[in-house]
Amino acid sequence: MPDSEAGPTTWNWADILRGVIPPLITPLNAGGGIDAEAVGALVDHLLAGGCSGLFVVGGCGMGPWLTTTQRGETIRAMVRAAAGRAPVLAGVMLPSTGPAREAAWQAEAEGADALVVGSPFYYEVEGDDQRRHIEALLEATRLPVLLYNIPQCTVHPLLPETVSILAHEPRVVGIKDSSGALANFQRLLAIKDRRPDFRVLQGDERVMAACMLMGGDGLIPGVGNVQPRYFVELVGAAGRGDVQACRRLQERILDLWQLFAYGRGLSALYTACAFIGIGNGRSVEPWLAPDPAQRQAIENILSRHGLLAETAGKR
Repeated sequence: MPDSEAGPTTWNWADILRGVIPPLITPLNAGGGIDAEAVGALVDHLLAGGCSGLFVVGGCGMGPWLTTTQRGETIRAMVRAAAGRAPVLAGVMLPSTGPAREAAWQAEAEGADALVVGSPFYYEVEGDDQRRHIEALLEATRLPVLLYNIPQCTVHPLLPETVSILAHEPRVVGIKDSSGALANFQRLLAIKDRRPDFRVLQGDERVMAACMLMGGDGLIPGVGNVQPRYFVELVGAAGRGDVQACRRLQERILDLWQLFAYGRGLSALYTACAFIGIGNGRSVEPWLAPDPAQRQAIENILSRHGLLAETAGKR
Protein backbone atom coordinates (compact mmCIF):
# COMPACT_ATOMS: atom_id res chain seq x y z
CA MET A 1 0.00 0.00 0.00
CA PRO A 2 1.11 3.61 -0.42
CA ASP A 3 2.48 5.22 2.73
CA SER A 4 -0.51 7.27 3.95
CA GLU A 5 1.72 9.95 5.50
CA ALA A 6 3.79 10.47 2.36
CA GLY A 7 1.01 10.55 -0.24
CA PRO A 8 -0.42 8.18 -2.83
CA THR A 9 2.71 7.85 -4.97
CA THR A 10 5.10 6.87 -2.17
CA TRP A 11 5.17 3.13 -1.68
CA ASN A 12 6.47 1.01 1.16
CA TRP A 13 8.90 -0.98 -0.95
CA ALA A 14 9.90 -3.31 1.87
CA ASP A 15 6.31 -4.59 1.89
CA ILE A 16 5.61 -4.39 -1.86
CA LEU A 17 8.67 -6.49 -2.69
CA ARG A 18 7.59 -9.29 -0.34
CA GLY A 19 4.93 -10.41 -2.78
CA VAL A 20 4.49 -11.28 -6.45
CA ILE A 21 5.43 -8.71 -9.10
CA PRO A 22 5.03 -10.32 -12.52
CA PRO A 23 6.94 -9.02 -15.55
CA LEU A 24 3.98 -8.08 -17.73
CA ILE A 25 3.69 -8.81 -21.41
CA THR A 26 3.24 -5.79 -23.68
CA PRO A 27 -0.03 -6.28 -25.60
CA LEU A 28 0.25 -4.91 -29.13
CA ASN A 29 -2.49 -4.25 -31.63
CA ALA A 30 -2.36 -5.28 -35.28
CA GLY A 31 -0.56 -2.07 -36.21
CA GLY A 32 2.15 -2.45 -33.58
CA GLY A 33 0.68 0.12 -31.20
CA ILE A 34 -0.22 -0.54 -27.59
CA ASP A 35 -3.53 -2.34 -27.04
CA ALA A 36 -4.90 -0.26 -24.15
CA GLU A 37 -7.94 -2.51 -23.68
CA ALA A 38 -5.73 -5.58 -23.31
CA VAL A 39 -3.44 -3.68 -20.93
CA GLY A 40 -6.43 -2.93 -18.72
CA ALA A 41 -7.57 -6.55 -18.80
CA LEU A 42 -4.08 -7.78 -17.94
CA VAL A 43 -3.63 -5.39 -15.02
CA ASP A 44 -7.05 -6.26 -13.60
CA HIS A 45 -6.31 -9.99 -13.99
CA LEU A 46 -3.01 -9.72 -12.11
CA LEU A 47 -4.24 -7.51 -9.30
CA ALA A 48 -7.31 -9.71 -8.83
CA GLY A 49 -4.85 -12.61 -8.54
CA GLY A 50 -3.16 -10.98 -5.57
CA CYS A 51 -0.05 -9.42 -7.14
CA SER A 52 1.58 -6.58 -5.22
CA GLY A 53 3.26 -4.74 -8.11
CA LEU A 54 3.61 -4.57 -11.90
CA PHE A 55 6.96 -4.83 -13.72
CA VAL A 56 6.53 -3.40 -17.23
CA VAL A 57 8.75 -3.15 -20.34
CA GLY A 58 11.09 -5.73 -18.87
CA GLY A 59 12.04 -9.05 -20.42
CA CYS A 60 8.53 -10.46 -20.83
CA GLY A 61 7.41 -6.99 -21.88
CA MET A 62 10.04 -7.05 -24.65
CA GLY A 63 11.41 -3.74 -23.38
CA PRO A 64 14.81 -3.95 -25.10
CA TRP A 65 13.08 -4.59 -28.44
CA LEU A 66 10.36 -1.94 -28.20
CA THR A 67 10.74 1.43 -29.85
CA THR A 68 11.09 4.48 -27.64
CA THR A 69 7.53 5.45 -28.53
CA GLN A 70 6.20 1.99 -27.68
CA ARG A 71 7.99 2.00 -24.32
CA GLY A 72 6.51 5.36 -23.39
CA GLU A 73 3.01 4.39 -24.49
CA THR A 74 3.23 1.11 -22.57
CA ILE A 75 4.30 2.72 -19.30
CA ARG A 76 1.60 5.37 -19.67
CA ALA A 77 -1.09 2.75 -20.34
CA MET A 78 0.04 0.55 -17.43
CA VAL A 79 0.10 3.48 -14.99
CA ARG A 80 -3.37 4.51 -16.12
CA ALA A 81 -4.69 0.96 -15.77
CA ALA A 82 -3.11 0.47 -12.34
CA ALA A 83 -4.75 3.70 -11.14
CA GLY A 84 -2.80 3.76 -7.90
CA ARG A 85 -3.78 0.22 -6.89
CA ALA A 86 -0.21 -1.07 -7.19
CA PRO A 87 3.17 0.42 -8.14
CA VAL A 88 4.48 0.25 -11.69
CA LEU A 89 8.15 -0.66 -12.04
CA ALA A 90 9.62 0.15 -15.45
CA GLY A 91 12.53 -1.74 -16.97
CA VAL A 92 15.42 0.22 -18.46
CA MET A 93 17.28 -2.80 -19.80
CA LEU A 94 19.27 -1.13 -22.56
CA PRO A 95 22.85 -1.83 -23.66
CA SER A 96 24.58 1.32 -22.37
CA THR A 97 24.20 4.17 -19.93
CA GLY A 98 23.15 6.89 -22.39
CA PRO A 99 20.08 5.10 -23.81
CA ALA A 100 19.21 3.75 -20.36
CA ARG A 101 19.36 7.26 -18.89
CA GLU A 102 16.95 8.53 -21.56
CA ALA A 103 14.66 5.57 -20.86
CA ALA A 104 14.78 6.38 -17.14
CA TRP A 105 13.77 10.00 -17.82
CA GLN A 106 10.94 8.75 -20.00
CA ALA A 107 9.75 6.25 -17.39
CA GLU A 108 9.66 8.90 -14.68
CA ALA A 109 7.82 11.34 -16.96
CA GLU A 110 5.20 8.70 -17.80
CA GLY A 111 4.47 8.04 -14.13
CA ALA A 112 6.49 4.93 -13.26
CA ASP A 113 7.05 4.39 -9.54
CA ALA A 114 10.45 2.67 -9.79
CA LEU A 115 13.10 1.56 -12.27
CA VAL A 116 14.41 -1.96 -12.88
CA VAL A 117 18.05 -1.86 -13.93
CA GLY A 118 20.53 -4.54 -14.99
CA SER A 119 24.01 -4.74 -16.43
CA PRO A 120 25.04 -2.99 -19.63
CA PHE A 121 25.58 -5.49 -22.42
CA TYR A 122 26.97 -6.12 -25.91
CA TYR A 123 30.47 -4.89 -24.95
CA GLU A 124 32.60 -6.23 -22.11
CA VAL A 125 31.87 -4.74 -18.69
CA GLU A 126 33.11 -5.42 -15.18
CA GLY A 127 31.74 -4.71 -11.73
CA ASP A 128 32.97 -1.11 -11.60
CA ASP A 129 31.36 -0.40 -14.98
CA GLN A 130 28.07 -1.86 -13.80
CA ARG A 131 28.21 0.19 -10.61
CA ARG A 132 28.81 3.43 -12.52
CA HIS A 133 25.96 2.57 -14.90
CA ILE A 134 23.49 2.07 -12.06
CA GLU A 135 24.72 5.09 -10.12
CA ALA A 136 24.19 7.24 -13.24
CA LEU A 137 20.56 6.10 -13.43
CA LEU A 138 20.08 6.83 -9.73
CA GLU A 139 21.34 10.35 -10.39
CA ALA A 140 19.10 10.75 -13.45
CA THR A 141 15.78 10.41 -11.58
CA ARG A 142 14.35 10.45 -8.09
CA LEU A 143 12.93 6.95 -8.48
CA PRO A 144 13.97 3.91 -6.44
CA VAL A 145 15.80 1.14 -8.28
CA LEU A 146 15.34 -2.63 -8.26
CA LEU A 147 18.45 -4.35 -9.61
CA TYR A 148 18.07 -7.17 -12.15
CA ASN A 149 20.52 -10.02 -12.64
CA ILE A 150 19.80 -11.96 -15.84
CA PRO A 151 23.16 -13.09 -17.26
CA GLN A 152 21.55 -15.34 -19.86
CA CYS A 153 20.48 -12.09 -21.60
CA THR A 154 23.12 -9.55 -20.56
CA VAL A 155 26.03 -12.07 -20.57
CA HIS A 156 27.60 -10.18 -17.68
CA PRO A 157 26.15 -11.06 -14.25
CA LEU A 158 25.63 -8.59 -11.44
CA LEU A 159 27.85 -10.34 -8.93
CA PRO A 160 26.96 -10.31 -5.22
CA GLU A 161 30.07 -8.20 -4.51
CA THR A 162 28.80 -5.45 -6.83
CA VAL A 163 25.26 -5.72 -5.50
CA SER A 164 26.55 -5.43 -1.93
CA ILE A 165 28.26 -2.12 -2.74
CA LEU A 166 25.17 -0.77 -4.50
CA ALA A 167 22.99 -1.81 -1.56
CA HIS A 168 24.61 0.93 0.54
CA GLU A 169 22.35 3.34 -1.41
CA PRO A 170 18.89 3.38 0.26
CA ARG A 171 17.13 3.92 -3.08
CA VAL A 172 18.43 0.55 -4.28
CA VAL A 173 15.54 -1.39 -2.80
CA GLY A 174 16.46 -4.95 -3.82
CA ILE A 175 17.31 -7.31 -6.65
CA LYS A 176 15.56 -9.70 -8.99
CA ASP A 177 17.82 -12.68 -9.61
CA SER A 178 16.94 -14.73 -12.69
CA SER A 179 20.24 -16.60 -12.92
CA GLY A 180 18.66 -19.76 -11.50
CA ALA A 181 21.83 -20.40 -9.45
CA LEU A 182 20.95 -21.22 -5.84
CA ALA A 183 24.46 -20.48 -4.58
CA ASN A 184 24.27 -17.00 -6.09
CA PHE A 185 20.84 -16.44 -4.55
CA GLN A 186 22.20 -17.45 -1.15
CA ARG A 187 25.01 -14.91 -1.42
CA LEU A 188 22.50 -12.20 -2.30
CA LEU A 189 20.44 -13.12 0.74
CA ALA A 190 23.54 -12.53 2.89
CA ILE A 191 23.28 -8.80 2.05
CA LYS A 192 20.16 -8.75 4.23
CA ASP A 193 22.32 -9.45 7.30
CA ARG A 194 23.65 -5.90 6.97
CA ARG A 195 20.53 -4.34 5.47
CA PRO A 196 17.35 -6.20 6.51
CA ASP A 197 15.04 -4.14 4.28
CA PHE A 198 16.97 -5.09 1.11
CA ARG A 199 14.68 -7.40 -0.83
CA VAL A 200 15.86 -10.44 -2.82
CA LEU A 201 13.37 -11.81 -5.35
CA GLN A 202 13.54 -14.82 -7.63
CA GLY A 203 12.72 -14.62 -11.33
CA ASP A 204 13.38 -18.21 -12.46
CA GLU A 205 10.19 -20.24 -12.09
CA ARG A 206 12.15 -23.50 -11.85
CA VAL A 207 13.65 -22.72 -8.43
CA MET A 208 11.04 -20.49 -6.82
CA ALA A 209 9.91 -22.80 -4.01
CA ALA A 210 13.50 -23.53 -2.98
CA CYS A 211 14.40 -19.84 -2.98
CA MET A 212 11.40 -18.81 -0.93
CA LEU A 213 12.18 -21.50 1.64
CA MET A 214 15.79 -20.26 1.73
CA GLY A 215 14.52 -16.87 2.86
CA GLY A 216 13.72 -15.11 -0.40
CA ASP A 217 11.34 -12.20 -0.20
CA GLY A 218 9.22 -12.43 -3.33
CA LEU A 219 8.75 -13.63 -6.88
CA ILE A 220 8.82 -12.08 -10.36
CA PRO A 221 7.44 -14.86 -12.59
CA GLY A 222 6.87 -14.51 -16.33
CA VAL A 223 4.29 -17.29 -16.41
CA GLY A 224 2.48 -15.36 -13.69
CA ASN A 225 0.91 -13.40 -16.56
CA VAL A 226 -1.21 -16.49 -17.13
CA GLN A 227 -1.72 -17.76 -13.58
CA PRO A 228 -0.64 -15.39 -10.78
CA ARG A 229 -2.37 -17.27 -7.97
CA TYR A 230 0.12 -20.16 -7.93
CA PHE A 231 2.87 -17.71 -7.06
CA VAL A 232 0.84 -15.75 -4.53
CA GLU A 233 -0.02 -19.03 -2.83
CA LEU A 234 3.64 -20.08 -2.93
CA VAL A 235 4.73 -16.90 -1.14
CA GLY A 236 2.10 -17.57 1.51
CA ALA A 237 3.04 -21.24 1.92
CA ALA A 238 6.72 -20.40 2.29
CA GLY A 239 5.87 -17.76 4.89
CA ARG A 240 4.04 -20.42 6.90
CA GLY A 241 6.91 -22.86 6.49
CA ASP A 242 4.60 -25.32 4.73
CA VAL A 243 7.16 -27.32 2.74
CA GLN A 244 4.66 -29.80 1.33
CA ALA A 245 2.44 -27.04 -0.05
CA CYS A 246 5.51 -25.40 -1.58
CA ARG A 247 6.44 -28.65 -3.29
CA ARG A 248 2.94 -29.12 -4.70
CA LEU A 249 2.82 -25.57 -6.02
CA GLN A 250 6.29 -25.88 -7.54
CA GLU A 251 5.16 -28.97 -9.44
CA ARG A 252 2.18 -27.07 -10.86
CA ILE A 253 4.41 -24.14 -11.78
CA LEU A 254 6.90 -26.39 -13.57
CA ASP A 255 4.11 -28.00 -15.57
CA LEU A 256 2.71 -24.61 -16.60
CA TRP A 257 6.23 -23.32 -17.37
CA GLN A 258 6.53 -25.99 -20.09
CA LEU A 259 4.49 -23.76 -22.41
CA PHE A 260 7.71 -21.81 -23.14
CA ALA A 261 8.93 -24.81 -25.14
CA TYR A 262 6.27 -24.26 -27.82
CA GLY A 263 7.36 -21.17 -29.69
CA ARG A 264 10.27 -18.87 -30.40
CA GLY A 265 11.37 -16.65 -27.53
CA LEU A 266 8.37 -15.28 -25.67
CA SER A 267 5.86 -15.96 -28.43
CA ALA A 268 4.40 -18.90 -26.50
CA LEU A 269 3.65 -16.71 -23.50
CA TYR A 270 1.86 -14.15 -25.67
CA THR A 271 -0.14 -16.94 -27.29
CA ALA A 272 -1.05 -18.34 -23.88
CA CYS A 273 -2.28 -14.93 -22.75
CA ALA A 274 -4.45 -14.69 -25.87
CA PHE A 275 -5.97 -18.09 -25.04
CA ILE A 276 -7.11 -16.78 -21.65
CA GLY A 277 -8.58 -13.64 -23.24
CA ILE A 278 -5.72 -11.13 -22.89
CA GLY A 279 -4.39 -9.60 -26.11
CA ASN A 280 -4.14 -11.09 -29.57
CA GLY A 281 -0.96 -13.14 -29.13
CA ARG A 282 1.20 -10.75 -31.14
CA SER A 283 4.82 -10.30 -30.04
CA VAL A 284 7.47 -8.05 -31.55
CA GLU A 285 9.38 -8.64 -34.76
CA PRO A 286 11.23 -10.74 -35.79
CA TRP A 287 9.57 -13.52 -33.79
CA LEU A 288 6.90 -15.58 -35.51
CA ALA A 289 3.78 -16.82 -33.75
CA PRO A 290 3.68 -20.49 -32.72
CA ASP A 291 2.57 -22.87 -35.46
CA PRO A 292 -0.71 -24.83 -35.17
CA ALA A 293 0.91 -27.82 -33.43
CA GLN A 294 2.62 -25.55 -30.92
CA ARG A 295 -0.63 -23.66 -30.29
CA GLN A 296 -2.37 -26.96 -29.58
CA ALA A 297 0.33 -27.92 -27.09
CA ILE A 298 -0.02 -24.56 -25.32
CA GLU A 299 -3.79 -24.95 -25.21
CA ASN A 300 -3.43 -28.45 -23.75
CA ILE A 301 -1.21 -27.15 -20.95
CA LEU A 302 -3.62 -24.35 -20.11
CA SER A 303 -6.50 -26.80 -20.14
CA ARG A 304 -4.73 -29.02 -17.59
CA HIS A 305 -4.65 -26.04 -15.25
CA GLY A 306 -8.27 -25.06 -15.78
CA LEU A 307 -7.33 -21.77 -17.39
CA LEU A 308 -9.53 -22.01 -20.47
CA ALA A 309 -12.93 -22.21 -18.83
CA GLU A 310 -13.75 -18.51 -18.98
CA THR A 311 -12.78 -18.12 -22.63
CA ALA A 312 -13.84 -21.48 -24.01
CA GLY A 313 -17.07 -20.05 -25.36
CA LYS A 314 -15.31 -17.12 -27.05
CA ARG A 315 -12.90 -19.04 -29.30
